[in-house]
Amino acid sequence: MNGVVNSVNVRGEGGVPKLPVRAATLRLDGVEGDHNRFRTERRNGDPKRAICIFSLERIHDLQREGHPIEIGTTGENLTIEGLDWSALEVGMKFKVGGATIELSEPCAPCNVIRESFKEHKFSRIDHSLEMGWSRWLASVIDEGVVSSGDSVSFEYPGQS
Repeated sequence: MNGVVNSVNVRGEGGVPKLPVRAATLRLDGVEGDHNRFRTERRNGDPKRAICIFSLERIHDLQREGHPIEIGTTGENLTIEGLDWSALEVGMKFKVGGATIELSEPCAPCNVIRESFKEHKFSRIDHSLEMGWSRWLASVIDEGVVSSGDSVSFEYPGQS
């Protein structure tokens, strides 16, 4: 399973939208230059919630449904294209640019992202209601720089 980083998104003061940058360093405690409320406000710095990723294809599908979603408006740090989003599972590891990440959990949607959805129905991307449509939270296993256009590749168990 391979993909490409379409956009790297940060927002220093927190909130949404996260704004595109050319590149950012993924650190064990999150994306450099980004305030991450998934980690800091909700889980006391939980490293399993260091970054948030979302699918470019899912964003486009939601736009076709009439939702005003755009890249970064749901708070994702990495917008990724080309992965089979419905096949993602907890524990999967991916090499992303110069970093390695591990999927921790589907990211439950919250009121902060309501403006990205018609009639504010952000539950459209709730994993418990719509499997395969959620953003994902991930930990950073190996720190590194990630840029738009970088490859995203699944690391098979035992692969280093």
